[in-house]
Amino acid sequence: MIIWAFNLMVLAIGIFITGMFKPQLVLFWWEEREPSRLVIVVFCSLILMAAAIMYGEGNKQGEPLSKVAPAHLQQQAPTADTVDNTISSPADLVKD
Repeated sequence: MIIWAFNLMVLAIGIFITGMFKPQLVLFWWEEREPSRLVIVVFCSLILMAAAIMYGEGNKQGEPLSKVAPAHLQQQAPTADTVDNTISSPADLVKD
């Protein structure tokens, strides 16, 4: 996932540089009006935010679970040492 994040960052930077010089090259499907550079900036910032999130999640996946999971989730549940033999069937649990 980290490699995809780097690829997305390079793509966003390439789109940004190209769009700042010629927005028509990046937004070629806009025929009704002239594409603005503000749209390019917003588009590239969204791609960069997505890449940063992907990079952070990729780093989190590489860490051991003891560092990622909270401490209260790492504790093991207590096990029962004895079994309650007073209940013989589930029907005994129902009160009339």
